[in-house]
Amino acid sequence: MSNKSSPMPVIGPQTVYLFDLDNTLYPPEKNLFAHVDVRMTAFIEEKLGLTHDEAFFIQKKYWREYGTTLSGLMQFHGLEPDEFLDFVHDIDVSPLTPDPELSTALANLPGKKYIFTNGTQKHAERVSDRLGVLHHFDDIFDIRAADYVPKPDKNVYHKLIANYDINPDKTIFFEDMARNLLPAYELGMTTVWLKPKLSEDAPQHAKIGHEGADGGHINYEIDNLVDFLSLMNGK
Repeated sequence: MSNKSSPMPVIGPQTVYLFDLDNTLYPPEKNLFAHVDVRMTAFIEEKLGLTHDEAFFIQKKYWREYGTTLSGLMQFHGLEPDEFLDFVHDIDVSPLTPDPELSTALANLPGKKYIFTNGTQKHAERVSDRLGVLHHFDDIFDIRAADYVPKPDKNVYHKLIANYDINPDKTIFFEDMARNLLPAYELGMTTVWLKPKLSEDAPQHAKIGHEGADGGHINYEIDNLVDFLSLMNGK
């Protein structure tokens, strides 16, 4: 763990914890998001009548430029979002297994806990239930709650704050995509970046996760969520 600009957060009953879902609550080595990736490409290929390579290019272009592939498809192709969301998140979550250490770490945190995801509530429920941690969360703020506008659009953060009456100065946000932490930091939240591992064969998601990481808006860089939560709580 490296601390870029802040001492270890002081936490208590008024603290709010926001957790991204995919590749944050579970290790990216589980490769679960790759299955969503495959289904996105297949959906675009079928709906837009493209080749596989063309569909893959569009998928990644929209994700990079608009926060989610869905956002670009809605803007430029008039896509109805629910059909896309239901299709791409219909994946097998069996590669995940219960994570009792994560469950204990979450249980020991005083204050409210929310999942903040560009995915759907159903997907978040399936994943977190498979991990054995769903019961620790007070609610899930998903892409539908955000009116289909994804992180890192700043309006989504304002909507989440208003929805739960959150004090940003007492909020800690955990996320694997560095660019998604910028609006949170600007609003006064403590930001924790679960830094994706890079290698020559690292998936594109990991590479995009590093984009914008040098902007000075990251309070902590970590490589293990459970270890950091335990340190934060003095366990």
